[in-house]
Amino acid sequence: MFDILMYLFENYIHSEADIFVEQNELTDELLRAGFNQEEIYKALDWLEQLADLQHSDEIPYLNSKADSAIRIYTEQECQMLDVECRGFLMFVEQVGVIDSITREMVIDRLCALEKPIIGLEDLKWVILMVLFNVPGKEQAYAQMEDLIFDEPGGYLH
Repeated sequence: MFDILMYLFENYIHSEADIFVEQNELTDELLRAGFNQEEIYKALDWLEQLADLQHSDEIPYLNSKADSAIRIYTEQECQMLDVECRGFLMFVEQVGVIDSITREMVIDRLCALEKPIIGLEDLKWVILMVLFNVPGKEQAYAQMEDLIFDEPGGYLH
């Protein structure tokens, strides 16, 4: 499912192509690209649920005091997100790329991927997808793009 999300993001959303494609056309294109129909439906549902979160007053696991709280991860979340991923989430929140609401949206969408373990690169892409879908987060989206694409290669001495 994640490969389909990446395909859609790179070919429609990130490339600023026409994103108002009918679902049947999109499904046919994804089938022609070699993706499994069941996984296509899961990916489209994942995107629909992301859009629903954006318009919801009930962000998963969030209360009104969340901005001053420390996020404690459940055992399942700790198994899915290793220390590096949890640290990266904390980092992007501390530098203002995401806020507590966006963080919870990211965690919700990560859990919906149904992957037992999420790698750092996958986490970064999910953060980018969530930021793209949240109005008013254009600057944060640009910052996240920089974190993904402008990483130095190798060690600095």
